[in-house]
Parts: sequence; C-alpha cells; structure tokens
Amino acid sequence: MRRVLLVAWITLLPLGGLYHLVAGSEHQEMDQLGRELAEARELVQQEQWGDALPHFETALGGLPKEMLSQSRQIRLEMAQAKMNASRLPEAHGDLKGLLDEILMERTEPSKEPKPDTHRLERSVRESLANSQFYMTWLMRLEGLPHSEWEPEIESARQNYRMLAEAAKKSGRSSDAKRQQENLEATIRLARLDLTDLQGLPLPNQ
Repeated sequence: MRRVLLVAWITLLPLGGLYHLVAGSEHQEMDQLGRELAEARELVQQEQWGDALPHFETALGGLPKEMLSQSRQIRLEMAQAKMNASRLPEAHGDLKGLLDEILMERTEPSKEPKPDTHRLERSVRESLANSQFYMTWLMRLEGLPHSEWEPEIESARQNYRMLAEAAKKSGRSSDAKRQQENLEATIRLARLDLTDLQGLPLPNQ
C-alpha cells in the first residue's frame, strides 16, 4: 500500500527526493497529503469542481513551507477548479496574486528561477487570461460601462499575446496557434455589439 501511495504521490508532484527524507508521523502526513491531492484531481477529472476544492485546500495547508513550487501548482489547480465552480471572481483574484508573486520573485537577484518556474508562469498567465476573458463577457452582459470591462479584456489580450510570442519563439507551434486564436477571440469580444453578444451561448470556462 505504501508503495502505491508513494508512486502516486511522485507522479502527482516532483517530490521524490524530499519524500524519502521524512519519517514516522511526517511520512504518514505526506501519505495523507498525497491521498488528498489524488482525490482532488480525480474529482476534477469527474468535473466535480466544488467537491475537489476542500481536498486541494487540505493538501495545500499541509505542505511544508519550503515546497514553494508544489504549493503554487496546487494553488493554480485550485483557482482553475474555482473558475468551473461558479467562483470566477475569487479565482480571478487568486490567479492575479499568484502571477504577481512569481514575477516579483524573478526580480530578486538572490534567487534563480527553478526549471519548472517558466512552465508554471505560462500556465498561470493563461488561466488568468481565461478568467479575464470570462469576466469581461459577464461584465458586458451585466451592462457595465466600457470603462469597467475594457481594462480586463485589454489585460487578457496582452497576456495571450505574450503567450503566443513566447510559444512561437520556443518552437511550440501548436501552443502558438492556440494562443493566437485566444488573442483574436479577445479582440472580437471587445468589438462585438452587445445585442450580438447577448445572443451567444456563454463560453465554457
């Protein structure tokens, strides 16, 4: 049983070396965190977003402070689950805070980015852009003035543009194509007449 839990935990998060450093009650705690995270991700696969959140929260709360990259990954997945659990404004705020945190750390000369930092930053930026796109859609449907929703869609446009350019530069052609399509969608949303927008189905988050 311990072997199964260990394999599952290592598969879910890159903790292999650190895992073997803990012992006794700490070992059991890590087993439990692995189970909580596995359950959260299984519920996400089943599209039971709201039910997944308590398990994400438990896993996040039990991680040691030094496991910063792993905690950020869980925070990203929590925010993505919130977006699909009708908690878009909260997810939007979480993602913005997470991206700001990652970017701020990059400016600290004493810290070098870990290998997975750029990948995480891309994922957070894309999720934030998605939340900004959906927020704009809802704000427009609510009849809010241009001055309130325009900053959101402009920020989404900039994020998608950065993602598209970075993907193209690194040779990730499929990612570049997808982000370019997202960028074009933000432009259409900003220009779309409200009457036409009201006739469209809400996009999937």
